[in-house]
Amino acid sequence: MTEQVPSRESHARFEALAQAVVEPLHRYLVRRADADVAEDVLSETLLVLWRRIDDVPGLGAGPVADPDDVLPWCYGVARGCLANARRADGRRLRLVERLTRTREALPTAPADHTELHAALDKLGALDREVVLLWAWEELTPRQIAEVTGMTSNAVSIRLHRAKKKLAALLERKNGAPVGHETDEGKKGAVGERP
Repeated sequence: MTEQVPSRESHARFEALAQAVVEPLHRYLVRRADADVAEDVLSETLLVLWRRIDDVPGLGAGPVADPDDVLPWCYGVARGCLANARRADGRRLRLVERLTRTREALPTAPADHTELHAALDKLGALDREVVLLWAWEELTPRQIAEVTGMTSNAVSIRLHRAKKKLAALLERKNGAPVGHETDEGKKGAVGERP
């Protein structure tokens, strides 16, 4: 798709439009937003007016624009640009709040996964890749098959065997069954009287 080069006539029409609407639009925006936001929204509004110069009702082909004819439509464009800016600002604030909450919820000391990484390194390259796609990327065996070029059935078998081997390696390293909690040192364990 090629971009059309604006003609001198388009430039002249836009300049006439801008001269007629910039001050009223600026006043309109300053009454509704902070000065810096008003400036940004005015720039966005002028960009939209430039892109849609042929859609501006009341704008004739000549180099003069009558504000009474073009201002209502331009106010509508400015109103829409201001609404977009407010929505974007709201999204930014919500993101900052979410990131702040997430940062506060993070543990102070990083988790030690050296045993897990050592066990993963003992798997073959393809088995490790299948496990990582399943665990970290949360892919299904069908999706993993698409990534690796294997069949879904082969992925399921390979995944089952790799998880079993990982569990055995980690169990041997820790001396306790992987994924099971022991009742040692806990008050109120099953079968124990308070």
